[in-house]
Amino acid sequence: MQTNKELLTALRAEALLGGGEKRIQDQHKKGKLTARERITLLLDEGSFEEFDMFMRHRSNDFGLDKQRPLGDGVVTGSGRIHGRIVFVFSQDFTVFGGSLSEVHAEKIVKVMEMAMKLGAPVIGLNDSGGARIQEGVVSLGGYADIFLLNTLASGVIPQISAILGPCAGGAVYSPAITDFVWMVEGTSYMFVTGPNVVKTVTHEDVTSEALGGAYTHAEKSGVAHFASANELECLEGIRTLMSYIPQNNKEKTPIIKTDDTPDRDCTRLDSIIPDSANKAYDMKQVIEEVMDTGSFFEVHEGFAPNIVVGFARLNGESVGIVANQPLAMAGVLDIDSSTKGARFVRFCDAFNIPLVVFEDVPGFLPGTEQEWHGIIRHGAKLLYAFAEATVPKVTIITRKAYGGAYDVMNSKHIRGDMNYAWPTAEIAVMGAKGAVEIIFKKEISDASNPQAREDELIEEYGKRFANPFAAAERGYIDDVIEPHETRLRLIRSLQVLRTKNVTNPWRKHGNIPL
Repeated sequence: MQTNKELLTALRAEALLGGGEKRIQDQHKKGKLTARERITLLLDEGSFEEFDMFMRHRSNDFGLDKQRPLGDGVVTGSGRIHGRIVFVFSQDFTVFGGSLSEVHAEKIVKVMEMAMKLGAPVIGLNDSGGARIQEGVVSLGGYADIFLLNTLASGVIPQISAILGPCAGGAVYSPAITDFVWMVEGTSYMFVTGPNVVKTVTHEDVTSEALGGAYTHAEKSGVAHFASANELECLEGIRTLMSYIPQNNKEKTPIIKTDDTPDRDCTRLDSIIPDSANKAYDMKQVIEEVMDTGSFFEVHEGFAPNIVVGFARLNGESVGIVANQPLAMAGVLDIDSSTKGARFVRFCDAFNIPLVVFEDVPGFLPGTEQEWHGIIRHGAKLLYAFAEATVPKVTIITRKAYGGAYDVMNSKHIRGDMNYAWPTAEIAVMGAKGAVEIIFKKEISDASNPQAREDELIEEYGKRFANPFAAAERGYIDDVIEPHETRLRLIRSLQVLRTKNVTNPWRKHGNIPL
């Protein structure tokens, strides 16, 4: 007679095999890792503690009573990343195609509830064919249970999603609620309806990759924050991200020791702004020069490149970066960049990460395409996010700060704490040429030499307004600094702001213009 100890050994061996050797081999042939291999690579070595290995589904319909694999298609538990606790679930495509059943959902809900209780991040490794059709509405109810917890956990604990296989239909909404979404080129996709339905309804011929692949969502839709070449790169990326963020909304970010001194030489910045206001430069070079060496970790790189967001460190402490990018569309704000920036600002504010803003913005993008698609509403999201944020907020205006975009990019008027400008800054309603053409239209047209008079007026206007001193005179800029001072001044500012304590008026929640 088999003893309980022998039974335990046999059941563990069965559970560890998932759907069996053949299905594991099939998974590997597709260039995909198994659920357990992913967990091993994600977590610190030997730190994984599994929950609910022996749970089985309870369905008896359609012959399911004869197929009751242990774990029911998802591996769940806790572990550590950089020594800090995280909770994880990893869907197992080798078991019923990773489809979500009542029990499968219960396992995910359990780790999410534990994460909320203990104040630790949740990482979901998604690889699923969707709801288990044989269980009908019960599986749909399981998704809704997860969606609810995603919503309740939002802004309380960090939630990370990696899409490592199919993610279709209702299944896409759980990752969409989470804070950051990873996808892998060639093996993962997300869409509400697949290519066959699209062809039936709209008569479009499209592949799964083109419809909802990694680069589609990383560059066109913005659903994915990261697109990785393979699963190893994806899992390493998640580990890197975790080094910048706190465990929950009550903790501060981790501090990493650095040999990069606060007063390091940054004289390269003194010549980075071109002589012509219409020439571009790379704002990422400014960021990398100012931040601790090698610490800049960009988020949403492929989407709306006219604004740059990401994490970095200053003197070992995490900061969130929001920066206009003159290399892309002259750094103008449009619908996508406003949404991208707002989402990132709100994450940083929720999790106590100070914000550093590098500003060079000529305004909002004009045109019917933008207006008809709601640039007013979407642009207001970025304004709302900065105005609402109570974390330390420091702005550096490097060059242009025109019109309403000046207000939106963490100006002093919306509670920017420390606002600095380089001598090259131009803070005005608009550029000199546009302003002169409006203000002096009649004078120019009546002049004996209209072009010469216009040039003269542009020069006069520029001397008076296209500089940081009028704003500094009114206290809208705290100081005009040399570019090479930027790193040291930022570090000092954030040290001063450590004890900042600002709260918003009591409310159930605000009504951001979604």
